[in-house]
This record gives sequence, C-alpha cells and structure tokens, in this order.
Amino acid sequence: MKYIAIATLALLAATPAPAQQGVSAGEIVVGTAQDLSGPIVNFSKAAVNGMRMRVDEINAAGGIHGRKLRLVVEDHGYDPKKAVLAAQKMVQQDKIFAALGSIGTPTAMAAMPIYLDAKVAHLFPLSGAREMYEPLAPLKFSFAAPYYDQIRAGIKRLVKEKGLKKVCTLYQDDDFGLEVMRGAEQGLKDVGAAFAERTTYKRGATDFSSQVGKMKEAGCDGVVMGTIIRETIGTIATAKKLDWNPVFVGTTASYSEIIHKLGGAAVNGFYSTCTVNNPYADDPSPKVREWFAAYKGKFNEDPTVFSVYGWEIINLFGMAANAAGKDLNPDTLNKAIEQTKFPADMFGADENTFSASKHLGTDRAMLCQIQDGKWKSVSEYLTN
Repeated sequence: MKYIAIATLALLAATPAPAQQGVSAGEIVVGTAQDLSGPIVNFSKAAVNGMRMRVDEINAAGGIHGRKLRLVVEDHGYDPKKAVLAAQKMVQQDKIFAALGSIGTPTAMAAMPIYLDAKVAHLFPLSGAREMYEPLAPLKFSFAAPYYDQIRAGIKRLVKEKGLKKVCTLYQDDDFGLEVMRGAEQGLKDVGAAFAERTTYKRGATDFSSQVGKMKEAGCDGVVMGTIIRETIGTIATAKKLDWNPVFVGTTASYSEIIHKLGGAAVNGFYSTCTVNNPYADDPSPKVREWFAAYKGKFNEDPTVFSVYGWEIINLFGMAANAAGKDLNPDTLNKAIEQTKFPADMFGADENTFSASKHLGTDRAMLCQIQDGKWKSVSEYLTN
C-alpha cells in the first residue's frame, strides 16, 4: 500500500495543471457583446472598430508577454435575453478569458452573472450604471464615471457659473432616467436648491411639446436632461420653436457627435458631462490627429467618441494583463487591476485607479459644450 501511495503522488505531481480558459502559449482570447442590429448599432460599430484598432496595435508591438490578443464579437441587439445567449456562447464555445466593454445597462446586467460564475472577468462596460461595479465582486470592474456622479457635479458647476435660479428636469421614465434625475437632485441639494419642475417621457417618444411647455411655464432657466440622442435633439428643437432658451445639460448618454450633426445650429450651447474629448480631424493634439487619420484609413469612416471608448477599453485590459505577468489567470488579473495605476491618455481620459475595496476607476467627469458645431471641453475634471 505504501508503494501504491507513493506512485499515486508521483503521478499527481507529474500531471500538468489544467489550462487557463482563454489563455494559451501564444494567445489571449477576449470577447465583447455589442448591439450590432438594434437601436444603438452606430455606437457599437464604432466601439468595436476602436477595440480592433487597439488589438492590432498591441499585436503589432509583440502582444502581451508574447501572446497575441484575439477579439470575439457577438451581437445582442440590445436585448437582455440575447445578451445572455451571447455570453453563454462566448464562455462555453469561444472560451474567452475576459468580457470587455459590454454595451448597455440592461444587457450587461442580464449577462454579467454568466461571466462571473465562470470566473470570466467582466471589465470596463459601456454603461454609467453603478451596478457595473457594485456590489463589490472579484473580476467586476468599471471605468465609467456613473451618471449619478457626473450630473451631480455638473449641475453644481453650472448653477454656480451661470447663476441658475430655477432648474427643471426631463428624463426617460426608466432606471437610466431615474439615475440622472437623482444625481442632479443631490447636486442641487448640495448647493441648497431643488428642482422647480420634473417631467418624464416614455422610451421611444418623439413629441416633447407638453413637457417643454410645462418647463417653460415654470420659468426654468436650466434643464437637466436624462435623455439620449433623439430625445435630446427633439427637446431642444421644440424649445427653440417656443422661443425658450434655458441652459440644457445632459450626461455621457447624450455626449455624441450625432447631436451636433443632426441638431445643427439649434444645439449650439448644449452642455454634457464627458469623460474623454470627442476626436476631430483638426484636433489640437498631433497624436489625436494622427490616430484619427489612421482610424479613417483603416475603417474608411471618421472615428467617434465610441471609437475612443473601444480603444481605451482594450488599452486598459492590455496594461492590466501585462501587469499580471506571464502567469495570466483570473486571480493575477484581478490583483493587477487593483494595484495598477492607469494614467490619463491622449484623449483626455481621467487617471483610473482601483483597489481591493474600489472597483470603479474614476467617479469624475468634465463638462463639455457644443460650440460652433463641435464638442469642446470647458472644465477640469469635477469632484463632488
């Protein structure tokens, strides 16, 4: 029996450790679930292109500890049920190591348990919801300042700078809109104020005349917008027709070049909280101009702010995986993210720092404004 036990121990010692899912001698497989067929396809298309651009750059530079990155892309059509199926497919068939940049709060919320239960990291989702990093859990990290914190700081700055006396809010009647409204409500409370009027709209609404009329009648000189793209443009256009010109401010949900491309002169002066600078061909930064030209040459279209988000997501993962070392696994990755300082980049993103008790990289945002048909940052990073 003694010899059998010794032989068994020797056999166990000689048995190789099970391979780490998504990590081989020459490759790291990551995945992203995007909306490639639904209401925000333009956002996802740009984000995926930005991701692919940074993947190619990292691979051309030798990869991460000799391993090349491979990106798997799945479409969920902004449908939570499809997001679950996409997650199951990437975890079980593609054997991804990490899910990066999941777009959409409801879709990310539905799919996140699939990833985390399989010890697949869910990193840097394209959502400003606090649920992307709360409650605290291993392999669950967000880099996006929450809508709540963005607008809380943003409205305080505008009240002080513009001398706003009566602030209203128009917000989408769902969790996103409520988060924006509550953040602004707290910001106003911080400066001894409160909303003069609140009004909502249902998702998909196209007529905002009653809401605008209600806010105008209340005499509001500032409006917090819990809106996305179409609703932002529609509300401001309606206000202009009624010869009402308050200060409008939204969140990163409405921080898009689509606003000024479709809204035209009417949206000049619109404020939004922002976490990066929108890229333009004539950007003041030579590095951004070079990046813009390279992106356009690669994809035959201008980059957008979502292209920047996608690039940054892969960039953050690359730095974290590099810091984790050659023995890349969920534990070393988690530790690396918690201990690595991610510096500000050429797009003006805030420095991201995490810890064992904080899985949000930054809660700060700037204020940006549309001036002469382009977004321009008009503040430093704001703190609450």
